[in-house]
Amino acid sequence: MPRKLIKKYMPDHRHVTENQLIRKLVPNLQDPGIWHINRRSISGGVAAGLFCAMMPIPFQMLLAAFVAILFRVNILVAVPTVWITNPFTMPPIFYFCYQVGVLLLGSPETGQFNFELSFAWLASELMLIWEPFLLGCFVVGTVSALLGYSLTRLLWRYHIWQSIKDRKNRMRR
Repeated sequence: MPRKLIKKYMPDHRHVTENQLIRKLVPNLQDPGIWHINRRSISGGVAAGLFCAMMPIPFQMLLAAFVAILFRVNILVAVPTVWITNPFTMPPIFYFCYQVGVLLLGSPETGQFNFELSFAWLASELMLIWEPFLLGCFVVGTVSALLGYSLTRLLWRYHIWQSIKDRKNRMRR
């Protein structure tokens, strides 16, 4: 059942790779490994997307696409997974990353942490908290990628097990 749903909502890879501009800019998009729908490719795409989502950089989707091409995992899963961090979820996620970094470094908190999505905040506050913040982002990104990879593989395996079980039950009738 999930394979039918995935094929229904994902564009055909030929539609994307036959575009003249894309073919010239990114020849690696011709690699069939980044378009396959299998347990390895989908779970790798989830891991790549989750890791890139925790990186506090602009253009996370481009980074996720690059990582998907590099590791030959599903690009159409990696890129949208980055949307976990959006303007609504960024402050709590990045605050959590900062707290993880403070905990790992054993450094004292720098007082009140008021996240603002502005250049003035970045210029003044980030200089004080960059070490625990970036360490926390890397650790949380790595752990969430490993958990996402494992959970996706586990759910995929469970679905296959259920399909086999249902098939056996239908054959007994």
